Amino acid sequence: MDLRSALNPEFLFGTLADLVSINSVSPQYPGGPGEGAIAGYVGDYFRKNSIAFEFQTVFEGRPNVIARLDGKPGGRTLVLEAHMDTVSELGMSREPFRPVREGNRLYGRGSCDTKGGLAAMMHAFKVLQDAGLRPNASVVLVAATDEEYSSQGVVKFLEKGIEADGAIVAEPTDLETAVASKGVLRWRLRTRGRAAHSSKPHIGINAIVKMAKVILAVEERLPAVFQKRQHPYVGSPTLNVGVIHGGIQVNQVPDSCTIELDRRLLPGETKESVWEEFKSLFAELQERDPELEVEMEPPLLEDYPLETDASERIVQVVSKVSQEVTGRSRVVGVPYGSDASKLARAGIPSVILGPGSIDQAHAADEYVELDQVALAAEIYARTILEF
Repeated sequence: MDLRSALNPEFLFGTLADLVSINSVSPQYPGGPGEGAIAGYVGDYFRKNSIAFEFQTVFEGRPNVIARLDGKPGGRTLVLEAHMDTVSELGMSREPFRPVREGNRLYGRGSCDTKGGLAAMMHAFKVLQDAGLRPNASVVLVAATDEEYSSQGVVKFLEKGIEADGAIVAEPTDLETAVASKGVLRWRLRTRGRAAHSSKPHIGINAIVKMAKVILAVEERLPAVFQKRQHPYVGSPTLNVGVIHGGIQVNQVPDSCTIELDRRLLPGETKESVWEEFKSLFAELQERDPELEVEMEPPLLEDYPLETDASERIVQVVSKVSQEVTGRSRVVGVPYGSDASKLARAGIPSVILGPGSIDQAHAADEYVELDQVALAAEIYARTILEF
C-alpha cells in the first residue's frame, strides 16, 4: 500500500481547519468553554469512519475521546495522545477560531498546539481503517482534556490501567523525536514582617524589603549553580519569579510579601532536591539577618521530567520511520512539559513528536506548517504498522 498517496492531505487539512474553528479554550482561562464541542466533533469523526471509540468523562461536559484499532492477538500496544484544549485566545493578532490558510501555513488558536498533531493522528487511524489493514500492535488514540492546566485528562486515562509498550505524544517538535523534557515545580514563597505606621518604619519589619533580599540572592547565586548541571538533551535547570504581591497600603509597613516561582526540573531532580536547595539558601541569609522569616507553601503544580532511553523500541521505530518519511531523524530534548511524562511515569516508554514549532504555540499569530501535518500523519501511520 502506498501510504503517502492514500493519506489525502487536503482531507487532512480540512479536518484540521474544522478542529481550529471549534473554540476549545480551557475553562481555566477567561471565557473558555472547555472541550465539550471539540470532543463531540472528534467522536463524530470516529463514528463516521467506523472506528471504535468511547467518551471518558474527566469533568462534567469535558470528556476524553479514546479510539482503538485492534491489532493481532498477542501483539504490542501503542498509545497515541494529543490534547484538545488550548490556551486563551486573548491577545491574538488574528481571529482565533477562523482558520486561515496562507501558503504552507494554517493560522488559528490551537493549530500548532496541538490540533495539527491531533488531526494527523485521527487521519492516520482513518487511512488504516479504510485500507482494512490490521496492524501487529493494538493502537489506542487518546484525544485528551485539560493538558494546558493540570493534565487531568491523561491522569484519568491512566486510571483505566492500560499496559502499553510505547506512546507518542503530539506536542510540536518540528517532527524531531523528543526523548527528554523538563519537569516543572511551581509554588509560593512568603516572607513575614511586622506591620507599623509608615511614619515610624523602624518599629516594623518590612516584608517586601525582606523578599527583595531573597529575590536578589536567588538571582545572584542560583544561575551559576544551574550552569554546572547540564543534561545532554535539555540543558540546565531554570528558575523564574513570575508573580509578586505585598503590602496593603502605602502608609503602612507591609507584614507579608509573596512571590510565585516556576522552577524547571532536569531528569533526576525532584521537589525534595529543590526544597533542600532553597532551605540551604535561606539558612545562609538568616545567619546575616535573623529577622528574615521565610515560608514555602506546598506546590501549586508538580510535573515530572521525561527521560526515555534511546534503546526503547518506541524510540527506535519512530526514529527509523521519521528518517524514511522526512529524510532526517534526530533525537532531541524539549524545554516544556507535556502529558508524555505522566505516561512514562506509569511505565509506558514515551516520545514526543508532532508538527509545528513550540515557538508558534500560544503565540499571537499561532500557525502550523501544513507539510509537517501531512508528514506527521504518515509518520504516525507507518509507526502503527511497524510497532
